[in-house]
Amino acid sequence: MQTEAPPAHESLKGWPPPALDPAGPFAAPLNSLTWGLLAMTAAVLTIVVVALALALFAPRAWRKRLGGERLVWIAGIAFPVVVLSALLIWGLSLTHRLSEPPRPGELRVRVTGEMWWWRVGYLDAAGREAFQDANEIHIPAGRPVALELESTDVIHSLWIPRLNGKLDMIPGRRNILRIQADQPGAYGAQCAEFCGGPHALMALVVVAHAPADYETWKARQAAPAVASPAHAGKAVFDRAGCGACHAIRGTDANGLAGPDLTHVGSRRTLGAGVLPNNQGTLAGWIGDSQAIKPGNRMPAYPVLSGQELRDVSAYLESLK
Repeated sequence: MQTEAPPAHESLKGWPPPALDPAGPFAAPLNSLTWGLLAMTAAVLTIVVVALALALFAPRAWRKRLGGERLVWIAGIAFPVVVLSALLIWGLSLTHRLSEPPRPGELRVRVTGEMWWWRVGYLDAAGREAFQDANEIHIPAGRPVALELESTDVIHSLWIPRLNGKLDMIPGRRNILRIQADQPGAYGAQCAEFCGGPHALMALVVVAHAPADYETWKARQAAPAVASPAHAGKAVFDRAGCGACHAIRGTDANGLAGPDLTHVGSRRTLGAGVLPNNQGTLAGWIGDSQAIKPGNRMPAYPVLSGQELRDVSAYLESLK
């Protein structure tokens, strides 16, 4: 029996995502490094407090024995050099695998940051894009995945706390972020670099499936849309010019500016995590997305009647 991960709004308990609760092998080293740095900070703070107490309250004889040029060389130069060098070597040994290039046969997903949403392309073995999704990354549990990070406008940054650290998405450059989820589930992510406008409302969810369920999902997503071309909402979609910005594979809609809507009805959220995805929220988003996520690049459609909004939202909700 197929077991799908629960919807994001049901499985993501709390926000922001827990940063010290690793769920895979690429987040675990960062967790160890964080606790190690915190322990070192506490140790250095203790040494400084003890030294200050001795300098202020110790008998003069003690201060004379513990002070002097020798202490400056040892505590002020040698100790920091040794400690910081050891931390640097340890940190590099823990993190050197987190951004390695994709390996042959490894699953690759291209994630492009745009104002203020995520374009997600799934690549085949030759590195060509097989199909697109938006604001969600689906992966098989237990397998490493190489995320190829890009940006089309300003600097964004993808941060999936339970699967890896943050990595910037810089226009004109492609960075690699490796992730792996040990167990099926939904893992919250966020743009972690201020990119203007509704930056704080630019979330993403990583959904890890059991391997067999992932293959089923992938085959379904790679197929074209299956909604009836005679659907009343399809006529509204075409008449409003939505296909100029959005693509629906299997139809005449081939826009590239906005998210691909081929299977929009199967997504967990709308507006990059702003709303749960259902027919009612779809109608509200289409009618006036600016009231929901001010500054996003989708215009409001006050010209659509209530019936037209119900029709077009029902059409899009059926695209699964």
